[in-house]
Amino acid sequence: MSGFLDFDGKRVLITSGTRGTGAACVALFREFGARVLTAARSQPTAMADDLFVAADLTTPEGCDRLVSAARDRLGEIDILIHMLGGSSAPAGGFKALGDAEWLREIDLNLMPAVRLDRALVPAMVERGSGVVIHVTSIQSSLPLPESTTAYAAAKAALSTYSKSLSKEVSPKGVRVARISPGWIDTEAARHLTERIAQDAGVDLESGRAIIMRSLGGIPIGRPSTPEEVANLVAFVASDRAATITGTEFVIDGGTIPTV
Repeated sequence: MSGFLDFDGKRVLITSGTRGTGAACVALFREFGARVLTAARSQPTAMADDLFVAADLTTPEGCDRLVSAARDRLGEIDILIHMLGGSSAPAGGFKALGDAEWLREIDLNLMPAVRLDRALVPAMVERGSGVVIHVTSIQSSLPLPESTTAYAAAKAALSTYSKSLSKEVSPKGVRVARISPGWIDTEAARHLTERIAQDAGVDLESGRAIIMRSLGGIPIGRPSTPEEVANLVAFVASDRAATITGTEFVIDGGTIPTV
């Protein structure tokens, strides 16, 4: 498909592409002609085998499995998009976070990107072209102390790592950028709302209000949709953004209140 954005023949690897924003990215890149491979722990019924790899990317073995499958099915990777992330840590502030919770957040939100980049980016550098996008979060600068301290810290680490990688590989032809969403209306976000509401002993709407107050409000009055975030990811990954590297794009409906 040609037009303003065209990924015809591009080989794209998107982690966590079976639901939410990841699924929206997979659908959009395929619409624009890309060959897309994605991975998650379990395969949706409607997703074809040749488009999917079952792998637990929080483990070194899972990352190795995905790298091997990507090389077998796509050859080299032109665009690598790290969508994987989330939080299962309990509410209760910093005192509720033991070592196990901290390690889970790091293994989910930081290490998959580190491992996959280490395996796949050298080939991009060797041929002098490629794009890597790390999906971070506005919580790296606007954390919610009650429930997402460890998640926010892990995403901040991902952001710093991404910036350092960009400085190393951009002179060699590989662009690296960050997409930093605010609240996205996904199934995972709804589960977080339910957990916060349950912990606070309130109903779901009150749980949403707790999140809104913690964020300081969203000026446009709603969260982003997965499709809106996917639109931004696609533009940054495209040849239209050929001089964009080493920077972060915030898509949060105006949530961050400072310049």
